[in-house]
Amino acid sequence: MLIYNLLVVLLLLAGCARTDEQPDTDDVQQPDTSVATYTNPVFEPILADPTVVRDPETGFFYAYGTQDNWGDGQGSRLVPIIRSTNLVDWQVVGQAFEQKPSWKEDGGIWAPDINLVNGKYHLYYAYSTWGDPNPGIGVAVADQPTGPFTDHGKVFTSEEVDVPNSIDAFYFEEEGEKYLFWGSFSNAPTQGTYGVKMADDGLSVPDLSQKVKIAAGDYEAVMIHKRGEYYYFFGSKGSCCEGADSKYHVLVARSEHLMGPYVDKAGYAITDRGKGTLFMEGNARIAGPGHNARLIADDEGTDWFLYHGIDRAKGKVSSGASRRMLLLDKVTWRDGWPEIAGGVPSTTPQAAPVFQ
Repeated sequence: MLIYNLLVVLLLLAGCARTDEQPDTDDVQQPDTSVATYTNPVFEPILADPTVVRDPETGFFYAYGTQDNWGDGQGSRLVPIIRSTNLVDWQVVGQAFEQKPSWKEDGGIWAPDINLVNGKYHLYYAYSTWGDPNPGIGVAVADQPTGPFTDHGKVFTSEEVDVPNSIDAFYFEEEGEKYLFWGSFSNAPTQGTYGVKMADDGLSVPDLSQKVKIAAGDYEAVMIHKRGEYYYFFGSKGSCCEGADSKYHVLVARSEHLMGPYVDKAGYAITDRGKGTLFMEGNARIAGPGHNARLIADDEGTDWFLYHGIDRAKGKVSSGASRRMLLLDKVTWRDGWPEIAGGVPSTTPQAAPVFQ
């Protein structure tokens, strides 16, 4: 009887210790969640035009995407935010804006670019409609990667900078100097991808007339990566948003100087249309891969390429938005140039990034 009574007491104590309350994952130490393999996509249904940052305090990766209606009854998300510890397993944690910025009357919040600038999170974004005669680029700031983001208004509009279709911002900082790159498709004579020096606060451009053209008007979604003695330009071409018919693809060029000239493997400057070395294109399953985030190095020094792509069998969600899923692939370097295995998105199990 004594043993029975002791068992009852122990069971009661165990029951009292149980709780159904889930801990706040922002306030607890996360375990090692490394995985051995993964298979694309790493997030769906949509995270278009992804941009990624790692919080130096928690180690979490945060990814942000273009405003989209995922067709799940939740309406249009104003820059969705997802989080991961390993670039493979992602969960939705919110959106960057509670309401659209007020400096423009109409449009969507597209192609965000997240960065830690002067100790705060700066989210550069495009404000535009399809065929917009005067889109522009704005910036919002937050203390934490999940926000709340406070809008600081426009950096410039297309008319102010004299570059049609001024969207797709990309921030680059080197030795304390801050730069903004941007640009999207157009046949206008002044169209192209440009770069310009920013103010020290990363919120404005003191002299728009000092902009430098670094790529022709058949590029958009610029990303620049520094490795060794070279700066590498990644840019997307083709139709981004036609579901299974999208023709998006990524090309690369390099330069010894941030502002160019950038040349492809054949030595041609990408300020001329039709130039650039193919880095990635679609395959039988994935259409329109492109508009990539910055390269992320894992704990073994391997570089990883995050981008969006469309499953040809699914195409669009019920809202009509292209089902631009988040995909991940390893970058290797050969003879000073980046490569993706086969030059196409992976669709079979792959060795995962290594994070401790």
